[in-house]
Amino acid sequence: MWRRCHAFDQGVSAVRAGTGAPLNLVGDESSLISSEFRATLSILLVDDERTLRESCRSILEGLGYRLEVASKGEDALKLLQRRTFDIVLTDLYMNDVSGVDLLKAALERDPGTIVIVMTGNPSVASNVEVLRAGAWDYLPKPFSATHLEIVIGRASHAVLVARESAPGADGSSVPADDDTPLGVSSSFVSCLELARKVASTDASVFITGETGAGKEMIAQYIHRRSRRRARPMVAVNCAALPEGLLESEMFGHVKGSFTGAVRDKAGLLESANGGTMFLDELTEMPKSVQAKLLRVIQDGVVRRVGSNNTSSVVNVRFIAASNRDADEAVSQGVLREDLYYRLRVVPIRLPSLRQRAEDIPLLASYFLKSYWRQHRGGETRIPTLTEGAMRSLQAYSWPGNVRELQNAIEHSVVLLDPGQAVQEADIPLHGSGRSSRTSDEPATDGDLLQESYHVGRDRVIAQFERRYLAELVRVADGNMSKAARIAGVDRTTLYRLMERHGLQRDAVTR
Repeated sequence: MWRRCHAFDQGVSAVRAGTGAPLNLVGDESSLISSEFRATLSILLVDDERTLRESCRSILEGLGYRLEVASKGEDALKLLQRRTFDIVLTDLYMNDVSGVDLLKAALERDPGTIVIVMTGNPSVASNVEVLRAGAWDYLPKPFSATHLEIVIGRASHAVLVARESAPGADGSSVPADDDTPLGVSSSFVSCLELARKVASTDASVFITGETGAGKEMIAQYIHRRSRRRARPMVAVNCAALPEGLLESEMFGHVKGSFTGAVRDKAGLLESANGGTMFLDELTEMPKSVQAKLLRVIQDGVVRRVGSNNTSSVVNVRFIAASNRDADEAVSQGVLREDLYYRLRVVPIRLPSLRQRAEDIPLLASYFLKSYWRQHRGGETRIPTLTEGAMRSLQAYSWPGNVRELQNAIEHSVVLLDPGQAVQEADIPLHGSGRSSRTSDEPATDGDLLQESYHVGRDRVIAQFERRYLAELVRVADGNMSKAARIAGVDRTTLYRLMERHGLQRDAVTR
C-alpha cells in the first residue's frame, strides 16, 4: 500500500534535505503556531506500518513537534491509560487494538483530545463511523507530506484556541444557564441534550426543522459552549445570495477577478477562522459552491475567487441547517451526498412549536418580560398573560413556529400599558388561530393576506403534507413499504415526514 504514496515520499525527502520548514501553503494559520507552541504540544503517533510511521515522524519532528510513537495499538493503549495527549494520530486498522478503540480510550481519558484517524481504505461508512465516535478528522491514505502538515497544523491551531478559550485563560468562562434555550417538552429537551453533548467536540452538526423553529438558536447554543466560543460564529444564508455573490462572500476574491472587484477581499470562511460557520438552508446552495466548500472541509485550504494560489488555511467548525428534507435533496441531486455526510456527523431534528405545545407558556412569558425590558426600559410593572390569552396561544397552530410567537408577543408589548393584563384580543394571531377553521382546512382569500408570504407558504405546505400522508397511509392500509412506493419516496423519508407532523400509522388507519 505504501508504494502508492510517491507524493508523500517526495515530501519526506524535502524535509530530510532541510527544505521542510513550515510550508507557505499553510499561510495565515501557520503564523499563529509558533515553534515554541509546537514544542509544548504532546502528540501520539500510532501505526503498525514501519515506513509510514517513520516518515510521519520525520516530517513532524522536522516541523518542531514533539512525538511519542507506538508501533502497536496495545502499546498506545497503555500510554493513553497513563497520560493525556493534545493530539493523537492513529491508523484505523491494526492487528491488535483498532484505531476506534484508541479513539474511545483517548476521549475517555480527556474529552478535549484531538484524534485524527488515518485509513488506507476510506469509505463513507468508515469515515462517518469514526467521526461519530468523536474523531476530529480523518486522513485518507495515501496522503502527501503537505496534507499531513496542513491537518496537524489545523489541529494545533484548535489546541491553541482551546487553551486561549479555557476558563481562567482570559477571565472568560462557559456561559451561564440563563442563555439556554427554553423548553420542558421531552422532544425539545432531547434535542438540547444532544446539542450540549456535541458542543465540546469539533464534530459537524446538521440541524433540521421547520422555518422559525429555532435552528440558528441551537447553533448559537452549541457555539457558545464550544472551545471556539472566544472566536466568532459566522452565519451564511445559502438561499439569500445568487451563486456568484455567494461564492465571493464565502471564499473571498482577488482584485480584478470580476467587474467590481477593485481590491482583494477575504471571505467569510477566513473571518470564521478558529470559530464556527453556520450554513443556513444548505440545500439551497448551488452545486458548484458545494464542491468548493467540500474541498475546504477536507483540506482546510481556501482559494479566493480569481486566484491561482492558496490564500490561506482555515480551521472552522461547521454547523449546517435546512428546513428541507436533506435525504430527499440528496436523492434529487440537489445536495451532494459526500458533502451531506461530511456535515451530518451529528444530526439534530428540531421539533415544531405545535409539537411542543407545553413549552408555549414558558416561551410566551419569557418573551413578554424580555421585550418589555427592551422597549420600556426601567418600567417594572410588567404585563401578565390572562388564562384566556394563554389558552389562545396554546390552541393556535403556529405555522411560523417560535419566530411567529416571538413577533406576536413583541407586537403586543409595544401597545400595552404598564401592569395591564394581556387579553386574547391583544395578541395578533392570524388565520386558523382566529377562526373556527382547523390547521388542516384551507385558508380563504381574506385569510391569506393576514399573514406574511413565508408564514402562509409554510402553513399551506404543512397542510398539504399532513393531509397527503394521512390519505396515503390509509390507502396503503398501514403498509409503509407500499405507501412509500405509491409516494415515490423511500421508507426513511416517509417515516421522517410522519414524525414531523405527529402522525401515527395506527391512528391514521383506524
